[in-house]
Amino acid sequence: MTTLLVIAKEPVPGRVKTRLTPPFTPSEAAALAEAALADTLRAVAATPASRRLLVLDGAPGPWLPPGFDVVRQCAGGLDERLAAAFAGCDGPALLIGMDTPQVTPELLDVDFADGDAYFGPAEDGGFWALGLAEPDPALLRGVPMSTPVTGAVQRERLVRAGLRVRDLPRLRDVDTAADAHAVAALAPQGKFAARLARCRAVTRP
Repeated sequence: MTTLLVIAKEPVPGRVKTRLTPPFTPSEAAALAEAALADTLRAVAATPASRRLLVLDGAPGPWLPPGFDVVRQCAGGLDERLAAAFAGCDGPALLIGMDTPQVTPELLDVDFADGDAYFGPAEDGGFWALGLAEPDPALLRGVPMSTPVTGAVQRERLVRAGLRVRDLPRLRDVDTAADAHAVAALAPQGKFAARLARCRAVTRP
């Protein structure tokens, strides 16, 4: 079975989802981040896995469900932190972030029988999921993160390594208010959609 990893930040006002402010306040942005993380962890908890890891910058809170091991993120850029997360895995592993609360167990239940890697592209040019049958931190180190070409560079890195890459559906990350409304509409029953509806700010996609 696969190890499932979620890389995340503790939802503290002023430290998470800063691109949501404005129109949301830092507290509202943190509440939206917490709801997105809770939805993500719930999907991971419902997915068959050999182990579930939360790779966390900060401290766990009441939003963390049972069944997860928590490890601290290492220092360095995002490429180094992702590489270190994979370095701690034995066997097949799939890593996702906390920015796609619309994710489902069906999307996460991957099978490496006919592929060496899974790649989930994001609409902003990054990626929301990366799976490796044989985790190799070198596949991530040096990839430029948080750019419009991050996903293309990362996928090409996998291909150049000779891996058989299987693509997952393209998903939209929650970075802006427009993203928040669009993603909430895709998962209207989730905690994220409920929290967005309670926020004071009146925004439109």
